[in-house]
Parts: sequence; structure tokens; C-alpha cells
Amino acid sequence: MGNLLHGLRARGKKKRRAGVGRPAHGEQRIAVIGLGRFGSSLAAELMARKWDVVGLDENERRVQRHRDLLTHTAVADATDDEVLRQLGVHDFSSAVVAIGSDVEASILVTSNLLEAGVPNVWAKAISRQHGMILERLGAHHVVLPEHEMGERVAHLVTGRMLDFIEFDDDYALVKTIAPRVATGVPLGETGVRATYGVTVVGIKRSGQDFTYATAETVVQPGDVIIVTGRTQAVESFAELE
Repeated sequence: MGNLLHGLRARGKKKRRAGVGRPAHGEQRIAVIGLGRFGSSLAAELMARKWDVVGLDENERRVQRHRDLLTHTAVADATDDEVLRQLGVHDFSSAVVAIGSDVEASILVTSNLLEAGVPNVWAKAISRQHGMILERLGAHHVVLPEHEMGERVAHLVTGRMLDFIEFDDDYALVKTIAPRVATGVPLGETGVRATYGVTVVGIKRSGQDFTYATAETVVQPGDVIIVTGRTQAVESFAELE
């Protein structure tokens, strides 16, 4: 442990003011535990958004690969609560458990973070059963990246949707080409909401940016629209010609 902390401090000298346990941009600091494909991609995106990111992984090669890309990195066994405590992770406002196939480690790390009172714990799950366990532990957010991406792509491949996002409570947001029933007259007169149970919230005309849709908005054939509503309702609406 002494060598671990010494190495972390030595590597972080140039970034001392943004060190572990001290916020660099208010509360914009986060620990990403597990630097596989998901964790490293997430960490890089957070860095691009000016977050202070500490990356932890047991695999030294992964840590070396990211040492110049993240605010701090450390080779660490995050299943050991004392290791997390000495690295200051317990003081962070947010942490992501991005551990892949080792379900036991994922559960242990998530439990450690929750018991330490980290306010915002995100945890990656590799199956619905894994996700259910993490939810029962009390993880604030559980994501199934492979499942969610597979479901999203399936919607795009099999239908007319240009994009699809589903939320936990059977509510979805869809980007699609406007069907005829939504065009030619103001949206408030189309009866789309009453007939199909969806709401058009945005519109994009060729060569223009997206803009909010109102009851007075007139959608033209070929316009791209953003529609919200219950998942089945928006799926059915997006299939209309």
C-alpha cells in the first residue's frame, strides 16, 4: 500500500491542486473503478467535459495506458475498503463501478462505496440478474451498456426510427421522419397526442437546427421530429408512413 500511495503522489505532483480527495471544479470529480473498454471510454469522455477523474484498476497495464490521460490513476484492489479510504474515494461526490465480468468484485466495490456514503454511485451490470443485485444493494444508478445498446440498435434496424432512447419507467424518446398524420397543419390541430398518445417536442428541417415544437408548429413532409411517450406508443407512431 505504501508503494501504491507513493506512486500516486509522485505521478500527481504536476496536478497537485487537483489531487485525490480535493475538488478541482467544485463537485466535478469522480472515481472510475475499472478501466476496461467501458470504464476507459467513460473516463475519457468525463475528462473532455472538464471533470477531475481518478481511474483505478487492478491491472497495471491498463493503469499505465491511462496514466497520462486522466487526472490520477492507481493500481488498486477496490474490493478492499481500506484501499478506497486511503485513496480518498470515500470523499468523492460520485463514483462509477465499471468492472466487467467479475460480478463478485463489482458487488463488493459497490457495497463499499454505498457503506462509505458516496452520494452518487453508478454501477455497470453485465446481465439483468447482476443489475437486480446492484439495485437491491442500493446503487443509485445501474446501467447495462451491452443490453441497452443492443435494444437501441434493434429498434433502429427494424423500423423507421433514426434514434431511440428508453427510460426506466416505460417512457421513450424517438427521433424519426415525420409521418403524414403529423404534417400540413399546426400540431395542435393534428390530434396526434389524443389519437396516438405521443407528443412532438422538437423539429428539424433540412439545413436548419433542431427547435422546440409548439401547438402552432406546422411540420412539413421530410422534417425530422422528436417524439416522446410510452414506449409502445412511440414505437407504433414511428412506424406510420
